[in-house]
Amino acid sequence: MSSPAPARKGFYRQEVTKTAWEVRAVYQDLQPVGSGAYGAVCSAIDSRTGNKVAIKKLYRPFQSELFAKRAYRELRLLKHMRHENVIGLLDVFTPDETLDDFTDFYLVMPFMGTDLGKLMKHETLSEDRIQFLVYQMLKGLKYIHAAGVIHRDLKPGNLAVNEDCELKVSLGGESDQDGVPPPILLQILDFGLARQADSEMTGYVVTRWYRAPEVILNWMRYTQTDLDQLKEIMKVTGTPPPEFVQKLQSAEAKNYMEGLPELEKKDFASVLTNASPQAVNLLEKMLVLDSEQRVTAAEALAHPYFESLQDTEDEPKAQKYDDSFDDVDRTLEEWKRVTYKEVLSFKPPRQLGTRVPKETAL
Repeated sequence: MSSPAPARKGFYRQEVTKTAWEVRAVYQDLQPVGSGAYGAVCSAIDSRTGNKVAIKKLYRPFQSELFAKRAYRELRLLKHMRHENVIGLLDVFTPDETLDDFTDFYLVMPFMGTDLGKLMKHETLSEDRIQFLVYQMLKGLKYIHAAGVIHRDLKPGNLAVNEDCELKVSLGGESDQDGVPPPILLQILDFGLARQADSEMTGYVVTRWYRAPEVILNWMRYTQTDLDQLKEIMKVTGTPPPEFVQKLQSAEAKNYMEGLPELEKKDFASVLTNASPQAVNLLEKMLVLDSEQRVTAAEALAHPYFESLQDTEDEPKAQKYDDSFDDVDRTLEEWKRVTYKEVLSFKPPRQLGTRVPKETAL
Protein backbone atom coordinates (compact mmCIF):
# COMPACT_ATOMS: atom_id res chain seq x y z
CA MET A 1 0.00 0.00 0.00
CA SER A 2 1.48 3.36 -1.01
CA SER A 3 2.05 5.96 1.68
CA PRO A 4 0.04 9.20 1.50
CA ALA A 5 1.56 12.16 -0.30
CA PRO A 6 3.49 14.52 1.96
CA ALA A 7 1.75 17.62 3.30
CA ARG A 8 1.78 20.66 1.07
CA LYS A 9 4.76 22.96 1.58
CA GLY A 10 4.00 25.38 4.41
CA PHE A 11 1.37 23.00 5.87
CA TYR A 12 1.35 20.14 8.38
CA ARG A 13 -1.01 17.27 9.14
CA GLN A 14 -2.50 16.34 12.50
CA GLU A 15 -5.26 14.01 13.58
CA VAL A 16 -7.85 15.75 15.78
CA THR A 17 -10.62 13.62 17.29
CA LYS A 18 -10.15 10.96 14.61
CA THR A 19 -10.28 13.51 11.78
CA ALA A 20 -7.33 14.44 9.58
CA TRP A 21 -6.51 18.16 9.58
CA GLU A 22 -4.00 19.77 7.24
CA VAL A 23 -3.38 23.40 8.15
CA ARG A 24 -0.95 26.20 7.53
CA ALA A 25 2.26 25.83 9.54
CA VAL A 26 1.71 29.28 11.06
CA TYR A 27 -1.22 27.85 13.06
CA GLN A 28 0.26 25.83 15.91
CA ASP A 29 -1.08 23.86 18.89
CA LEU A 30 -4.35 22.63 17.38
CA GLN A 31 -6.84 21.84 20.15
CA PRO A 32 -10.41 20.59 19.61
CA VAL A 33 -13.06 23.08 20.72
CA GLY A 34 -16.32 21.63 19.47
CA SER A 35 -18.21 20.09 16.60
CA GLY A 36 -21.65 20.20 15.06
CA ALA A 37 -23.64 18.76 12.20
CA TYR A 38 -21.63 20.51 9.50
CA GLY A 39 -18.11 20.92 10.84
CA ALA A 40 -15.59 20.94 13.68
CA VAL A 41 -13.65 23.76 15.31
CA CYS A 42 -10.13 23.79 16.76
CA SER A 43 -8.29 26.54 18.54
CA ALA A 44 -4.74 27.35 17.48
CA ILE A 45 -2.03 29.93 18.05
CA ASP A 46 -1.09 32.18 15.15
CA SER A 47 2.70 32.08 15.48
CA ARG A 48 3.02 35.42 13.63
CA THR A 49 1.06 37.36 16.26
CA GLY A 50 0.76 35.06 19.27
CA ASN A 51 -3.03 35.45 19.05
CA LYS A 52 -5.40 32.56 19.61
CA VAL A 53 -7.64 31.81 16.63
CA ALA A 54 -10.49 29.45 15.86
CA ILE A 55 -10.20 27.23 12.78
CA LYS A 56 -13.33 25.62 11.34
CA LYS A 57 -13.18 22.59 9.07
CA LEU A 58 -16.39 21.77 7.23
CA TYR A 59 -17.33 18.09 6.99
CA ARG A 60 -17.00 16.99 3.35
CA PRO A 61 -18.32 20.28 1.93
CA PHE A 62 -18.61 18.82 -1.57
CA GLN A 63 -20.43 15.60 -0.72
CA SER A 64 -23.57 16.94 -2.43
CA GLU A 65 -24.83 20.02 -4.25
CA LEU A 66 -26.80 21.02 -1.13
CA PHE A 67 -23.72 20.85 1.12
CA ALA A 68 -21.63 22.66 -1.48
CA LYS A 69 -24.20 25.47 -1.77
CA ARG A 70 -24.28 25.84 2.01
CA ALA A 71 -20.48 25.93 2.27
CA TYR A 72 -20.22 28.50 -0.54
CA ARG A 73 -22.84 30.74 1.10
CA GLU A 74 -21.17 30.55 4.50
CA LEU A 75 -17.79 31.44 2.99
CA ARG A 76 -19.15 34.40 1.04
CA LEU A 77 -21.10 35.75 4.01
CA LEU A 78 -18.07 35.53 6.29
CA LYS A 79 -15.93 37.27 3.69
CA HIS A 80 -18.53 40.03 3.40
CA MET A 81 -18.87 40.89 7.10
CA ARG A 82 -16.67 43.69 8.48
CA HIS A 83 -18.01 44.69 11.88
CA GLU A 84 -16.57 44.27 15.37
CA ASN A 85 -19.81 42.63 16.61
CA VAL A 86 -20.07 40.16 13.71
CA ILE A 87 -17.62 37.31 13.33
CA GLY A 88 -15.41 37.75 10.30
CA LEU A 89 -12.64 35.88 8.54
CA LEU A 90 -9.00 36.31 9.44
CA ASP A 91 -7.96 33.73 6.86
CA VAL A 92 -9.29 31.00 4.61
CA PHE A 93 -7.11 28.36 3.00
CA THR A 94 -7.06 24.97 1.36
CA PRO A 95 -4.25 22.40 1.55
CA ASP A 96 -5.20 21.28 -1.97
CA GLU A 97 -2.91 22.69 -4.63
CA THR A 98 -5.21 22.53 -7.67
CA LEU A 99 -8.91 22.73 -8.44
CA ASP A 100 -8.87 19.07 -9.48
CA ASP A 101 -7.64 18.12 -5.99
CA PHE A 102 -9.90 20.57 -4.11
CA THR A 103 -11.88 18.76 -1.41
CA ASP A 104 -11.43 20.78 1.81
CA PHE A 105 -11.04 24.34 3.00
CA TYR A 106 -10.58 25.89 6.44
CA LEU A 107 -12.05 29.09 7.89
CA VAL A 108 -9.95 31.04 10.41
CA MET A 109 -11.75 33.41 12.78
CA PRO A 110 -11.00 35.23 16.04
CA PHE A 111 -11.09 32.88 19.04
CA MET A 112 -13.76 34.13 21.42
CA GLY A 113 -13.54 31.49 24.14
CA THR A 114 -17.18 31.12 25.13
CA ASP A 115 -20.71 32.02 24.16
CA LEU A 116 -23.56 33.84 25.83
CA GLY A 117 -25.36 30.61 26.75
CA LYS A 118 -22.35 29.28 28.66
CA LEU A 119 -21.66 32.68 30.20
CA MET A 120 -25.20 32.85 31.62
CA LYS A 121 -24.72 29.42 33.19
CA HIS A 122 -21.51 30.54 34.92
CA GLU A 123 -22.82 33.75 36.43
CA THR A 124 -25.86 35.91 37.06
CA LEU A 125 -25.48 38.87 34.76
CA SER A 126 -25.92 42.34 36.23
CA GLU A 127 -28.17 44.80 34.37
CA ASP A 128 -25.06 46.80 33.36
CA ARG A 129 -23.63 43.68 31.78
CA ILE A 130 -26.90 42.74 30.09
CA GLN A 131 -27.28 46.28 28.75
CA PHE A 132 -23.82 46.25 27.21
CA LEU A 133 -24.10 42.77 25.69
CA VAL A 134 -27.53 43.52 24.18
CA TYR A 135 -26.17 46.83 22.84
CA GLN A 136 -23.39 44.98 21.02
CA MET A 137 -25.79 42.35 19.69
CA LEU A 138 -28.08 45.05 18.29
CA LYS A 139 -25.13 46.86 16.68
CA GLY A 140 -24.19 43.62 14.93
CA LEU A 141 -27.79 42.98 13.88
CA LYS A 142 -28.17 46.52 12.53
CA TYR A 143 -25.12 45.93 10.34
CA ILE A 144 -26.28 42.48 9.18
CA HIS A 145 -29.79 43.72 8.37
CA ALA A 146 -28.40 46.75 6.53
CA ALA A 147 -26.53 44.24 4.35
CA GLY A 148 -29.91 42.66 3.53
CA VAL A 149 -29.20 39.47 5.48
CA ILE A 150 -31.27 37.72 8.14
CA HIS A 151 -29.59 35.36 10.62
CA ARG A 152 -32.22 32.66 11.10
CA ASP A 153 -30.67 30.94 14.10
CA LEU A 154 -29.85 33.75 16.50
CA LYS A 155 -29.56 32.17 19.96
CA PRO A 156 -27.19 32.40 22.97
CA GLY A 157 -24.97 29.66 21.52
CA ASN A 158 -24.44 31.75 18.38
CA LEU A 159 -23.43 34.86 20.32
CA ALA A 160 -19.72 34.47 21.01
CA VAL A 161 -18.17 36.30 23.96
CA ASN A 162 -14.46 36.98 24.25
CA GLU A 163 -12.36 34.81 26.53
CA ASP A 164 -11.59 37.59 29.03
CA CYS A 165 -15.16 37.69 30.28
CA GLU A 166 -15.72 33.94 30.41
CA LEU A 167 -15.10 33.89 34.15
CA LYS A 168 -16.26 36.21 36.90
CA VAL A 169 -15.41 39.52 35.31
CA SER A 170 -18.10 42.19 35.57
CA LEU A 171 -18.20 45.84 34.66
CA GLY A 172 -16.20 47.78 37.22
CA GLY A 173 -15.00 44.48 38.70
CA GLU A 174 -11.65 42.76 38.29
CA SER A 175 -9.09 44.78 36.33
CA ASP A 176 -5.88 44.06 34.53
CA GLN A 177 -2.53 45.44 35.70
CA ASP A 178 -3.28 48.88 34.25
CA GLY A 179 -6.49 49.16 36.26
CA VAL A 180 -8.69 48.80 33.15
CA PRO A 181 -11.53 46.24 33.20
CA PRO A 182 -10.87 43.39 30.74
CA PRO A 183 -12.60 44.01 27.40
CA ILE A 184 -16.09 42.65 26.85
CA LEU A 185 -16.77 41.82 23.23
CA LEU A 186 -19.75 40.00 21.73
CA GLN A 187 -19.84 38.74 18.16
CA ILE A 188 -22.68 37.18 16.19
CA LEU A 189 -21.54 33.98 14.51
CA ASP A 190 -22.60 30.95 12.47
CA PHE A 191 -23.82 32.21 9.14
CA GLY A 192 -24.42 28.76 7.72
CA LEU A 193 -28.15 29.36 8.13
CA ALA A 194 -28.27 33.03 7.24
CA ARG A 195 -29.59 34.14 3.89
CA GLN A 196 -31.05 37.09 2.07
CA ALA A 197 -34.25 38.42 3.65
CA ASP A 198 -37.32 37.11 1.84
CA SER A 199 -40.79 35.78 2.49
CA GLU A 200 -39.83 32.14 2.04
CA MET A 201 -38.07 31.63 5.36
CA THR A 202 -38.69 28.11 6.60
CA GLY A 203 -38.54 26.99 10.19
CA TYR A 204 -37.06 23.51 10.13
CA VAL A 205 -33.44 24.68 10.29
CA VAL A 206 -33.93 27.04 13.21
CA THR A 207 -33.38 25.99 16.81
CA ARG A 208 -36.83 25.33 18.21
CA TRP A 209 -37.03 27.74 21.13
CA TYR A 210 -35.57 30.70 19.25
CA ARG A 211 -37.80 30.66 16.19
CA ALA A 212 -39.36 34.02 15.41
CA PRO A 213 -43.19 33.89 15.36
CA GLU A 214 -43.25 34.86 11.66
CA VAL A 215 -41.01 31.89 10.84
CA ILE A 216 -43.38 29.50 12.60
CA LEU A 217 -46.48 31.10 11.04
CA ASN A 218 -45.13 31.06 7.48
CA TRP A 219 -44.04 27.45 7.70
CA MET A 220 -46.67 25.01 6.48
CA ARG A 221 -45.75 21.88 8.42
CA TYR A 222 -46.70 22.63 12.00
CA THR A 223 -45.80 20.28 14.81
CA GLN A 224 -47.35 20.21 18.26
CA THR A 225 -44.18 21.77 19.60
CA ASP A 226 -44.56 24.72 17.22
CA LEU A 227 -48.18 25.25 18.20
CA ASP A 228 -47.35 25.03 21.90
CA GLN A 229 -44.56 27.56 21.40
CA LEU A 230 -46.90 29.99 19.65
CA LYS A 231 -49.35 29.69 22.53
CA GLU A 232 -46.59 30.42 25.05
CA ILE A 233 -45.55 33.50 23.06
CA MET A 234 -49.12 34.76 22.87
CA LYS A 235 -49.68 34.25 26.59
CA VAL A 236 -47.30 37.22 26.94
CA THR A 237 -47.89 39.24 23.76
CA GLY A 238 -51.62 38.58 23.57
CA THR A 239 -53.43 37.31 20.48
CA PRO A 240 -52.87 39.59 17.48
CA PRO A 241 -55.60 41.71 15.85
CA PRO A 242 -57.51 40.44 12.77
CA GLU A 243 -55.45 42.63 10.41
CA PHE A 244 -52.32 40.70 11.43
CA VAL A 245 -54.01 37.35 10.75
CA GLN A 246 -55.14 38.52 7.31
CA LYS A 247 -51.53 39.27 6.33
CA LEU A 248 -50.47 35.65 6.89
CA GLN A 249 -49.61 33.85 3.67
CA SER A 250 -50.50 30.38 4.93
CA ALA A 251 -54.19 29.45 4.93
CA GLU A 252 -53.40 26.88 7.62
CA ALA A 253 -51.83 29.57 9.79
CA LYS A 254 -54.86 31.83 9.31
CA ASN A 255 -57.26 29.05 10.31
CA TYR A 256 -55.16 28.23 13.37
CA MET A 257 -54.95 31.85 14.52
CA GLU A 258 -58.66 32.51 13.94
CA GLY A 259 -59.53 29.50 16.07
CA LEU A 260 -57.54 30.65 19.10
CA PRO A 261 -59.27 32.00 22.20
CA GLU A 262 -58.49 35.67 22.81
CA LEU A 263 -55.52 36.12 25.11
CA GLU A 264 -54.81 39.44 26.79
CA LYS A 265 -51.34 40.99 26.58
CA LYS A 266 -49.49 40.75 29.87
CA ASP A 267 -48.03 43.69 31.71
CA PHE A 268 -44.34 43.16 30.95
CA ALA A 269 -43.28 44.81 34.21
CA SER A 270 -45.08 42.05 36.12
CA VAL A 271 -43.23 39.39 34.12
CA LEU A 272 -39.79 41.07 34.15
CA THR A 273 -39.73 42.00 37.80
CA ASN A 274 -35.96 42.54 38.03
CA ALA A 275 -35.60 44.75 34.94
CA SER A 276 -35.44 48.54 34.96
CA PRO A 277 -38.43 50.50 33.56
CA GLN A 278 -36.42 51.48 30.48
CA ALA A 279 -35.44 47.87 29.83
CA VAL A 280 -39.09 46.81 30.12
CA ASN A 281 -40.13 49.57 27.71
CA LEU A 282 -37.55 48.46 25.16
CA LEU A 283 -38.61 44.81 25.45
CA GLU A 284 -42.25 45.83 24.92
CA LYS A 285 -41.19 47.28 21.57
CA MET A 286 -38.98 44.31 20.65
CA LEU A 287 -41.34 41.48 21.60
CA VAL A 288 -44.16 42.38 19.21
CA LEU A 289 -45.80 39.53 17.33
CA ASP A 290 -46.23 41.51 14.09
CA SER A 291 -42.76 41.93 12.61
CA GLU A 292 -43.93 45.00 10.65
CA GLN A 293 -44.78 46.73 13.94
CA ARG A 294 -41.70 45.46 15.80
CA VAL A 295 -38.85 47.87 16.51
CA THR A 296 -35.87 47.41 14.20
CA ALA A 297 -32.33 46.87 15.49
CA ALA A 298 -31.44 50.42 14.41
CA GLU A 299 -34.48 51.85 16.23
CA ALA A 300 -33.75 49.79 19.33
CA LEU A 301 -30.20 51.18 19.46
CA ALA A 302 -31.64 54.72 19.62
CA HIS A 303 -33.77 53.82 22.66
CA PRO A 304 -33.02 55.77 25.90
CA TYR A 305 -32.03 52.48 27.56
CA PHE A 306 -28.72 52.70 25.64
CA GLU A 307 -28.20 56.45 26.04
CA SER A 308 -24.98 56.03 28.04
CA LEU A 309 -23.49 53.74 25.37
CA GLN A 310 -24.62 55.34 22.12
CA ASP A 311 -21.83 56.22 19.71
CA THR A 312 -22.89 56.47 16.09
CA GLU A 313 -19.68 58.11 14.81
CA ASP A 314 -17.81 54.83 14.63
CA GLU A 315 -20.45 52.65 12.91
CA PRO A 316 -19.24 51.06 9.67
CA LYS A 317 -21.59 51.21 6.69
CA ALA A 318 -22.79 47.82 5.51
CA GLN A 319 -22.42 46.96 1.85
CA LYS A 320 -25.39 45.07 0.44
CA TYR A 321 -24.68 41.36 0.23
CA ASP A 322 -25.19 40.08 -3.31
CA ASP A 323 -26.86 36.70 -3.04
CA SER A 324 -27.64 36.38 -6.74
CA PHE A 325 -24.89 33.74 -7.01
CA ASP A 326 -25.95 31.73 -3.97
CA ASP A 327 -29.12 30.12 -5.28
CA VAL A 328 -28.38 29.44 -8.92
CA ASP A 329 -28.48 25.83 -10.01
CA ARG A 330 -24.96 24.48 -10.37
CA THR A 331 -23.40 21.09 -10.74
CA LEU A 332 -21.14 19.90 -7.95
CA GLU A 333 -18.09 20.64 -10.10
CA GLU A 334 -19.32 24.18 -10.68
CA TRP A 335 -19.84 24.72 -6.94
CA LYS A 336 -16.28 23.52 -6.36
CA ARG A 337 -14.95 25.89 -8.99
CA VAL A 338 -16.67 29.02 -7.63
CA THR A 339 -15.78 28.10 -4.03
CA TYR A 340 -12.13 27.53 -4.98
CA LYS A 341 -12.12 30.96 -6.62
CA GLU A 342 -13.53 32.55 -3.43
CA VAL A 343 -10.85 30.86 -1.30
CA LEU A 344 -8.03 32.05 -3.56
CA SER A 345 -9.37 35.62 -3.81
CA PHE A 346 -9.51 36.20 -0.04
CA LYS A 347 -7.59 39.22 1.21
CA PRO A 348 -6.89 39.24 4.98
CA PRO A 349 -8.42 42.22 6.78
CA ARG A 350 -6.22 44.50 8.82
CA GLN A 351 -6.53 43.58 12.50
CA LEU A 352 -10.05 42.18 12.14
CA GLY A 353 -11.37 41.11 15.52
CA THR A 354 -8.48 42.65 17.47
CA ARG A 355 -9.79 46.18 18.00
CA VAL A 356 -11.31 46.76 21.42
CA PRO A 357 -14.47 48.87 21.19
CA LYS A 358 -14.47 52.18 23.05
CA GLU A 359 -17.32 51.09 25.26
CA THR A 360 -15.19 48.38 26.90
CA ALA A 361 -13.54 51.03 29.05
CA LEU A 362 -16.76 51.27 31.07
